[in-house]
Amino acid sequence: MNLPLFIARRYLISKKKQHIINIISAISAIGVCVGTFALVVVLSVFNGFDGLIKSYFSMLDPDLKITPREGKYFNPGFMTDSLLTTVPGIAGYARVIEDNALLTCNNRQFIATLKGVPSNFCKITSIDTFMVSGAFVLEADDAFYAIPGQGVATYLGIGPNSTEPIHVYVPRKGLKMSLDPNKALNHNYIFTSGIFSLLEDVDARTVFVPYEFAAQIFETGSSCSTIEIKLVAGSSVKKVKKMLEKLLGPDYVIKNKYQQHDALYKTMKSEKWVTYMILAFIIVVASFNILGSLSMLIIDKKEDIGILRSIGASPLLIQRIFLFEGWLISFIGTIAGLLLGVLICWIQIHFELISLPGEGSFIISAYPVKIETADLLLIFTVVMVIGFLAAWYPVRHIAAGEFRLNPSLREG
Repeated sequence: MNLPLFIARRYLISKKKQHIINIISAISAIGVCVGTFALVVVLSVFNGFDGLIKSYFSMLDPDLKITPREGKYFNPGFMTDSLLTTVPGIAGYARVIEDNALLTCNNRQFIATLKGVPSNFCKITSIDTFMVSGAFVLEADDAFYAIPGQGVATYLGIGPNSTEPIHVYVPRKGLKMSLDPNKALNHNYIFTSGIFSLLEDVDARTVFVPYEFAAQIFETGSSCSTIEIKLVAGSSVKKVKKMLEKLLGPDYVIKNKYQQHDALYKTMKSEKWVTYMILAFIIVVASFNILGSLSMLIIDKKEDIGILRSIGASPLLIQRIFLFEGWLISFIGTIAGLLLGVLICWIQIHFELISLPGEGSFIISAYPVKIETADLLLIFTVVMVIGFLAAWYPVRHIAAGEFRLNPSLREG
């Protein structure tokens, strides 16, 4: 039997001479419980949004993306055969031309990102599964078609059945200055076959067009801006990436799904941990109640301390009793907060009780929640460490002080 822990448990549930000690202990446990509960819920919601954004971006983004280290375009002719024959694990690839263009339709103007893709692009990504109107058709009956994002389509007032084409204007290459707009700009027009909707940031600026259409209007010739690669299921992204880097050399940058949105993911992660630190600080403040509770308990138990000393208890044993007392308060609050947080998250996952404001404005209707075991273990560890430190300070300074100030405790 662990004697200090046994006595600490008795002190925790027994009545004190000063009833206020019980109240302060209860307040301490409740404070730790509320802080722990908030940490579990907030971090789980962050995980939910993080997973949601990653899942949607992963459906549009390729497994690997090759771009030139310098400049906007490069000639991929020398590497395409090597991608298929030399590097194992590649299921397919697509050359892509991506640049900005001025779009006009129905007397409206809009600057969008034109993304020229080949006919096999749907095999590289899952963009065709996000069509909200029409179909992902780039070419039919010897005619080219565009697939704008929902934000672009709404602004220009177009749809799959629109009789008005989208007029595309791009500055001509190599022309420094001209007063004649017909000479200064490349112009072409294209009809709409469908509209996609993925994420607001993508929908509001992206228009997919056939690769040949983009090559013609941007005057890229045989060059492209990126090569997007799809890997065989189960292939190691890291391994294929290293092989491509070795094969292509330092003139090209190869990015995986997360590196393609590096700034976004870093921002989300930073927000998550800043929030974690703020809530952890709140738990630190709540733990000050433990300090007050233990200080009063030590004063309340002077006679018990004297009895224990008289029967041979060492100062270290007595300090451990009150240290366990404070730690038990933290433990009860932490476990209660974890259980309550997990319960609320489970209810939200299965019943979606808390919905997002603005009905129909988001791709989901309720707050996404994802419980991660690593977060729960981290929360438990950090809260218990905070509780230990909150208990250790008064026990170290006050309990030891009792032995010094009260001669009867030293005499036994």
